Amino acid sequence: MSRHLALAGAAASLLAALSLPARAPAAPPPDAHALLLRADAYRLASDAAEVETRVRVFKGGELDKERIYRVHLRPGRRSLVVSRSPVEKGQKVLMLGDDYWIVLPSSQRPVRITPAQKLLGDAAAGDVATLTWAGDYAGEVTGEEVVDGEPCTRLDLAAARRGVTYARITLFLSRTDAHPVAADLFLASERLAKRATFEMGTLAGQPGVVAMRLHDEIQTGRETRIEYLSRRAAELPDEYFNPVFLTRHDPE
Repeated sequence: MSRHLALAGAAASLLAALSLPARAPAAPPPDAHALLLRADAYRLASDAAEVETRVRVFKGGELDKERIYRVHLRPGRRSLVVSRSPVEKGQKVLMLGDDYWIVLPSSQRPVRITPAQKLLGDAAAGDVATLTWAGDYAGEVTGEEVVDGEPCTRLDLAAARRGVTYARITLFLSRTDAHPVAADLFLASERLAKRATFEMGTLAGQPGVVAMRLHDEIQTGRETRIEYLSRRAAELPDEYFNPVFLTRHDPE
């Protein structure tokens, strides 16, 4: 009798299980590279462009220095940063792929530098020349986190080429539209160098990053703010992306 009851119970359990609605298949994890491409679109023009950029350095909450740069961007990892401030008049930084040069008005020879070379405050050459996350780093989605009240997807990025400013980045993108919210920027020694936060707005009629704040994690009380004042489609002639040519000529 007990055996029949057990079989009946098992049959009832099986029927109940079969009557339950099938579970939907688990959603695939978000594609890291696709997310980085979307995030880059908020920071960079897809074609040749000219970006007027202001860099301000604050110490203890007070403005310490301010500079204006004109950044000429070209596809294929080419950028030219031209100082527009009188105190640095004639200074230029050129990025060609993994190679960087600085051209000083007092020198007739371009000098090789690294992308971590400081231009002003904590703004490195690579920060102002706007390296791409999708093109320069290998990314992996590692979780979700709320940052400053914004639900975010967390990605760990490892440098995929030598000409990058930071060896590793922990990047936080909005789960709503993948715009960048914050980033932890690490040196090759694995030391946290800076914490970046991003301010969204409208640039050239499109939603995009209008400012980036760099909080110094090594020297406390210092903050560098990079503001993108304007952006327009413009293509600088090819000869200006030659470091030797730049020693004798300035873009208009």
